[in-house]
Amino acid sequence: MRIVVLGAAAGGGVPQWNCNCAICKAARDERPELRATQASIAVSADGEHWFLINASPDVRQQVIATPQLHPGAGHLRHSPIAGVILTNGEVDAVAGLLSLREGWSFSIYAHQRVLDILKSNSIFNVLDEKRVRREAIECGRAFEPRHADGTSSGLEVLPFAAPGKRAWYLENETDPGGGGDGGDTLGLRIADKRTGEYLYFLAACAGLTPDIKQRLQGAPLVFFDGTLWRDDELIAAGLGAKTGQRMGHMSMSGPDGAMAALADLGITRKIFLHINNSNPVLLRESEERQAAERAGWQIPFDGMEITL
Repeated sequence: MRIVVLGAAAGGGVPQWNCNCAICKAARDERPELRATQASIAVSADGEHWFLINASPDVRQQVIATPQLHPGAGHLRHSPIAGVILTNGEVDAVAGLLSLREGWSFSIYAHQRVLDILKSNSIFNVLDEKRVRREAIECGRAFEPRHADGTSSGLEVLPFAAPGKRAWYLENETDPGGGGDGGDTLGLRIADKRTGEYLYFLAACAGLTPDIKQRLQGAPLVFFDGTLWRDDELIAAGLGAKTGQRMGHMSMSGPDGAMAALADLGITRKIFLHINNSNPVLLRESEERQAAERAGWQIPFDGMEITL
């Protein structure tokens, strides 16, 4: 199984368009290596057909920067992208679907609550359902995403509920999904059916339940929510009024943070994803980066490729 990190940053990317914090200013001016697009990965069992995990607003830029996702030679219209698997209905996960509207067949896999959000907003009708299938997925029920012609992808995906919250733009609105429990935030176990290798994807997670910790025990690879170093980071930096918990994210550090919670689970490779522009872990020379690396965590970059 091959994995490409299409984007490593949280909403808005690095630098954010209207932010002049120290990290954004450095990324914009003298340190272009800090630049990152919004969080997404692509996975493939055969290296030819790829599935995106979430469609970030930066998807067009990500596809251009990723040779594995370029149209195949000899085709006038073609894409290796066979599907998009959505883990929530946030703007950062679904807005990129609008850039995938130019007449190519692929499938969207999402919880029914997220599909209801797409259906309730007519702008997503640019993705003709006769060409772009929408398929509901359920927590606890594994499925195999398919190529556009219906053939096997060689992948098996198991969605499961993770602590989180509904999309922020729906907080004061009637829920198109009916307001039921579950489905707002999903984790994914993605496995190669041939080799048995697998990874976990949790780019948003407000806390680690015993069930999730048990799932992650001994995993070969985990992508985990790395939005903030500390829960009050945005408030302390003067960049916002919400804590990480209020936004549906657990912090990296602290006794209740991800590094402490996942320290003794025997995970082979741990990678933070969805890292906010305010997070000092982005700076290689920072104490926070050194602490994360000592704890066995990697900070990814756009275009990073992993093979399992």
